[in-house]
Amino acid sequence: MTLRRLPVPFLLTLALAGCAVPEARLRSGLQGAGLSRSLLACMARHMVDRLGLARLLRLSDLPAARDADDLPAFLRRVRALGDPEILAVTGSSAALCVTGLR
Repeated sequence: MTLRRLPVPFLLTLALAGCAVPEARLRSGLQGAGLSRSLLACMARHMVDRLGLARLLRLSDLPAARDADDLPAFLRRVRALGDPEILAVTGSSAALCVTGLR
């Protein structure tokens, strides 16, 4: 069966599911870092909009993040990845969410 024969609602569901999986996985990874549920949900929403799939997966699998006790420790672990884009997006997401601007 080709994509042309699939019903439009089914294709839309597939597209939305593709967006939800990285966000859920990132949220789970952030939760492992000891961040509050409200903060991690806010950060994940913002980060999914700004990072590509490869970077989101890299961030969600960050093993050292599980040892972070708070946000500054988590950001130090993210900086250790050596990816300036991930650090910039994570830092700005944290700042927006902590201050309530997002």
